[in-house]
Amino acid sequence: MRISWVTDDKSAHSTVEYGTSPGKYSAKSRGESTSYKYLFYSSGKIHHTIIGPLEPNTVYFYRCGGQGVEYQLKTPPDQFPITFAVAGDLGQTGWTESTLDHIDQCKYDVHLLPGDLSYADYMQHRWDTFGELVEPLASSRPWMVTQGNHEKESIPLLVDGFASYNSRWKMPYEESESSSNLYYSFEVADLAKVDRAKTPWLLVLLHVPWYNSNKAHQGEGDDMKAAMEPLLYDAKVDLVLAGHVHAYERSSFLNAWLFDLQKRVHNGNSDPCGPVYITIGDGGNKEGLASKYIDPQPKWSAFREASFGHGEIQIVNSTHAFWSWHRNDDDEPVRSDSIWINSLVSSGCLSEQKFGARKSLL
Repeated sequence: MRISWVTDDKSAHSTVEYGTSPGKYSAKSRGESTSYKYLFYSSGKIHHTIIGPLEPNTVYFYRCGGQGVEYQLKTPPDQFPITFAVAGDLGQTGWTESTLDHIDQCKYDVHLLPGDLSYADYMQHRWDTFGELVEPLASSRPWMVTQGNHEKESIPLLVDGFASYNSRWKMPYEESESSSNLYYSFEVADLAKVDRAKTPWLLVLLHVPWYNSNKAHQGEGDDMKAAMEPLLYDAKVDLVLAGHVHAYERSSFLNAWLFDLQKRVHNGNSDPCGPVYITIGDGGNKEGLASKYIDPQPKWSAFREASFGHGEIQIVNSTHAFWSWHRNDDDEPVRSDSIWINSLVSSGCLSEQKFGARKSLL
C-alpha cells in the first residue's frame, strides 16, 4: 500500500510507522518525496511511502513522519466478495460532500475515481483543499484514480500537463511496467499472476466515455475508442467505468428472472462478449449536471439519469457481480438503479488458451 501526504515542513521525513494495534507500531517504512512549482505557487513536500507486505482484510494503524495524527486503514480481502465504491468528477462542492458522506456509509474495500478530482483548474491551492476534503476517506481505504481533462492544467512553454496530478497522486505505474502515471494496472485479491482462472474479472477505468447518449461531450471519446476498443474486446474486459459526463448511464441489465439479457456492447452493437459500459461522472463537480439527452434512447443504453450520486460494484464470486447506483437525494441504502452482471469467464466468451496469461487492466 502506498501512503501519500503533504507537509509544509520541508525537513519532514518520508517515513510511515504502522501496526495492527493503536499506538503500537511494529514496522516502519521510508519512502520518497517530491515537490513542484506552478507559476507563483510552490507545493509543500509531497511524500510517497510504500508499506507492507500487509495482511488482507486487516485494520492497520499508522502515522506519518514520526509524529502527529494516527490514522487507520483497512486492507482489501484476499477472496470474494470484494466491493468497490465508484464516483467520478468529484470537485469540492456541497454535492461533493454529500457524495462522500454517502460513500462513507457504505461497506466498501476500494474507491475507484475515473478522473476529474479536485477541479483546481490552475488554482493550485485547491489541490490542497481537495486533499483535506477527501482525507477522512482516502486515508482509510485505497483510492485508485485516473486523470481527467481537469487534471491537465498545462500552460504552453511554462508548465507541462498533469504536473500537479502526477506529483500528488502517484499510482502504481512503475510496478505495472508502464512508463506513465497516466496509464497503469493493478490486481486485487492476492493474485500472484494474472490468469483468468484465478482473475475472473477485468475492469477498466478511464475518463471520457466511449458510449454516451448525453448531449454533453458527444464524440470526445471516439479516437480513443477506435484505438483501444478492439484491445479491450480481445482481452474480454467485463466492465468499463468512465466519468466526464456529469450524469449516470449504464448499458446492461438482467430481467426479473435473472436470465442472461445483458446489453453488452462492442463496435456500437449489442454483443454478448463485449463489456458493460457505465458512466458515473456525477460525483458533485462545480459545473453542475448534464441533463439533456439524445432521443430516442440508443438500444445499447438501458438506464440514464442526471443526478448526483455514486456507484458500488460488489464482486460476489467468479461468475456474478452486483452493481448499484445511489442518488445523493436518497438515503445511502436506497438503490436507485441496480443490476446483476455475469462475468465473461462464465459466459463462454473466453478462450482460456488465448487469454490465460493476459495482464489485468484496471
